[in-house]
Amino acid sequence: MESIVTQLEDSLSQSPIGETENFTWLATPIGIAAICRVGEPSKSPPFEDAVREGIEVSIDLSREEREFHQTTKGLVLLFYS
Repeated sequence: MESIVTQLEDSLSQSPIGETENFTWLATPIGIAAICRVGEPSKSPPFEDAVREGIEVSIDLSREEREFHQTTKGLVLLFYS
């Protein structure tokens, strides 16, 4: 079985569905991925920033499950149901 990171890596080269100040947004087979475009985040992943900025690209992530993964493209926040 493929790992989540491997599955994400396969999707990260796709065209984004949107971009905001801090994130590039992608639809993946696993869920919505927000690639952090700024330097190293603080001690915890910036989930609240992503939820707030997701509204700018018409995505309501407030009730989604969330996790984060380090990939070759950087930190990816993953939102899924």
